[in-house]
Amino acid sequence: MREAIAAGAQAAVVRGGPFFSATQRRFIIDKAAEFRLPVIYERRDDAARGGLVSYFADHIQLYRAAARYVARILRGERAADLPVQQPSKFEFVINLKTAKALGLDIPASLLARADEVIE
Repeated sequence: MREAIAAGAQAAVVRGGPFFSATQRRFIIDKAAEFRLPVIYERRDDAARGGLVSYFADHIQLYRAAARYVARILRGERAADLPVQQPSKFEFVINLKTAKALGLDIPASLLARADEVIE
């Protein structure tokens, strides 16, 4: 993180996925706070643990869509004939406590769009 800031980074994006353990994600959140670096995360629980913002596809919707595809394939449809799908529902979480610690004022228009605001 130190190198990124030295190179001029003013913010960062941390992807979710299976690549980071809870301990590693906690470390990233703590280092972002230490270096006062605004970070957007792909997991709601990262914002709840002190990250600034999270924006992510609704995982329940994704799992349901995957299950529908499996059911269609098991009924005999060819996977190659099924349309490509994209998430259509996203959740946006803002952690105001973290924003205040970073000295950021979150505009009211952005707060109004958030699905959840952590105070």
